[in-house]
Parts: sequence; C-alpha cells; structure tokens
Amino acid sequence: MSILAFIGIVAIIVAVWLIAGYNGFVTMRNRVNEAWADIDTQLKRRYDMIPNLVETVRGYMAHEKEVFEKVAQLRTQAMGAGSMDQKAQAEGQFSQALKSLFAVAENYPELKANQNFLELQRELVDTEDKIQAARRFYNGGVRDYNTAIEQFPGMMIARAFGFAPKEMFGTETEAEREPVKVSFK
Repeated sequence: MSILAFIGIVAIIVAVWLIAGYNGFVTMRNRVNEAWADIDTQLKRRYDMIPNLVETVRGYMAHEKEVFEKVAQLRTQAMGAGSMDQKAQAEGQFSQALKSLFAVAENYPELKANQNFLELQRELVDTEDKIQAARRFYNGGVRDYNTAIEQFPGMMIARAFGFAPKEMFGTETEAEREPVKVSFK
C-alpha cells in the first residue's frame, strides 16, 4: 500500500509540474504575441502618418523627388514584409529613409516653421519612441520565453508540447549605424 501511495504522490507531483510548466509557457508565448501586436500597432501608426508628412513636405521640397519616392517605396516594402527578419530589415531601411527626409527638410526654413510639419514631426518622433519601447518589451519577452524553453527541465515540456523559439526584433542594420547622407543636386 505504501509503494502505491508513493507512486501516486510522484504521479501527482509530475502532473502538477507538467501542468504548471505548460501553462507558464503558454503565458510567456501569449505575452510575446501581445508585445508583437504592440509593435505592429505602432508601426501601422507610423505608416499611416507618412503620406501626410510627404504631402506636407512636397510643396516645399518639389525638387527632392528621389527622397519622396524612396520613402514611399520603403514604406510599401515594410508594410508587406513577411517574416520577422524581413520586417526588421525593411524597418531599418525605412527608418533611414525617414532620417534622410528630415535631414533634407532642415534646409527649408519655411518648412521647419510650418505648423503641420512640426506636428507631424513631433508625432513621428513620439511614435518612434513608442516603437523602440515596444521593441524592447517584445525582445525582453522573447528572451525570457526562449530561455525558459531552452533550460532544463522546462525544455522537456517545451519539446513535448511543441513550443518553438521566437525571433528577436532587431532593426539595427549596417546602414543604420552609418550617418545619414544628404546630397543636394
């Protein structure tokens, strides 16, 4: 009788451990998904601001057509990126194009005094800050989740139930580390 009781207690402990481990992984995975949704929301907000920004700037910078075309092209690429890696790379290039647009805008005093431009610039900077914060939160969640599914003994539960590692969201590319290049023709 005591051996059966011991086996029963061990079975209950193992079952509780499996349930707690599984539920912990589900919680972490859902936090990572929520964090990604936050990033996606802020990126959408930024994408929605860009046409207004371009229209505001276009009247002042009529001969800077290349800058506008590059911003529009990279916005479309970023919106259509599929995988996390593609999204990160597209976002890096898009951020560089926006920096170039603002660098060129510095040479137009009337534009810098335009209230619409100033408001859009302020909103865009605020959105960029929110994207960075959301990205840090997401990457922290991914780090914790990936660590949990890779450590023993949790990895046994993770493998048994198909919990796979998530990708970090890093947009820093080689191009982003270089200063913005502006040329006037």
